[in-house]
Amino acid sequence: MNYNKFFQLAKEAGIEEAELYISTSYALSVSTFHGEIDNYSVEDGSTYVARGIVNGKFGAATCDVYNAEKAKYLVEEILKNAQIIEKDDPAILFKGSEKYHKITTFNKELSSIPVEEKIAKLFSIEKKIREADPRIVEVQGTEYSEAESSVTLLNSHGLKLTQKQNYFVYGSAALAQENGQVKSGWDMFLENDFSKFNEDELVKNIVKKTVSQLGGEACESGEYKCVFSPEATASLMRVYMSHVDSEEVQKHSSLFIGKLGQKVASNKVTIEDRPLQRNVYARWFDDEGVATYNKALVKNGVLQTYLYNLTTASKDGVESTGNGYKKGSQMGVSASNLYLKPGKKSQEELFKEIGEGVYITSLQGLHAGMNPQSGNFSLQSEGFLIKGGKIERGLDLVTVSGNLVQLFNDIIEVGSDSKLLLGGTTSASILVKKIMVGGK
Repeated sequence: MNYNKFFQLAKEAGIEEAELYISTSYALSVSTFHGEIDNYSVEDGSTYVARGIVNGKFGAATCDVYNAEKAKYLVEEILKNAQIIEKDDPAILFKGSEKYHKITTFNKELSSIPVEEKIAKLFSIEKKIREADPRIVEVQGTEYSEAESSVTLLNSHGLKLTQKQNYFVYGSAALAQENGQVKSGWDMFLENDFSKFNEDELVKNIVKKTVSQLGGEACESGEYKCVFSPEATASLMRVYMSHVDSEEVQKHSSLFIGKLGQKVASNKVTIEDRPLQRNVYARWFDDEGVATYNKALVKNGVLQTYLYNLTTASKDGVESTGNGYKKGSQMGVSASNLYLKPGKKSQEELFKEIGEGVYITSLQGLHAGMNPQSGNFSLQSEGFLIKGGKIERGLDLVTVSGNLVQLFNDIIEVGSDSKLLLGGTTSASILVKKIMVGGK
């Protein structure tokens, strides 16, 4: 595709600097129910986002097809939009980093595997879950999804960057019933190397997560020692680490205002942003063309840095941390690959250390039950009661409540069960010395 026409027209129109951000995506989604395909969808498309600086203001425009006419349209829209911008934020188009640590995680073999083979595994997974335990009464859905995307960034400074990503996910949910009680459980597998997928292991995990909840009941309300699963930990960590966003700090809506170099968590906690980690979410440049790098956000409990894009960095007189990512049509700030540094103790060892307490496996209502300004939360939860250092039974209809800042300061240990989850968060179990549980 010849994009020179856009830059030529932009220059002729008096646009001082111009940028073209091209994203392409392919997504396949297949799900089965009762031995039949109940959904099959393929999405394939491109998006072109153009930005330009006119009299010190950004103008922007978007289209989903590119040709000579669209190049003209993008230029005209940039000129119009720049005239109505009222923000005084600095308008910056990046000339390029001195060095990029290029990383390739794209697996070209994934798309060559026949779709029929991928679907066959869906039927096999569903059948094996049904037959694994007589208490399994339904398989609610088994799904395969596959995504491939690329990002290309071009600008009038001569910057040209391209990166491709792909991955696949197998997942399923089951229902189990016993003595009138019904419980659901699910699990998923994320990778881009198809040879690493073990369907029997996935089936085993789904069945175990489902039937192990049977026989559960609410515990007595009170304060408990607690182990959070990697999934539950990730939910809490994503909310807590959203406060390192420099936009939130500058808007005075962050819990970490004025906290650089100060303790914000237990000394057992080290959380990093690892865009160069070799997994399916790796990125070696951000959406503004700034080179990414691995960095500690919290090290041994101490806050190390805020995350910046070009605009927020300019406001604070610092360098961008390579965390400028698009949020819709706007440029925001985001961690790209959150990573909780694992400890040395297994989850079973954390249970032994806790002795008597609770194991929380999932949290619901994070948007409604979490106050982002204070960090206070009250969340519906699922999990298990721990007695004698082992799981005794499931927990039914409980809530956990507390404060995020206090919770991260109360972490006694981080487990060794590190796990990459959807959305680009690598998490592990954590042992917390106290949490309020609402039950009976």
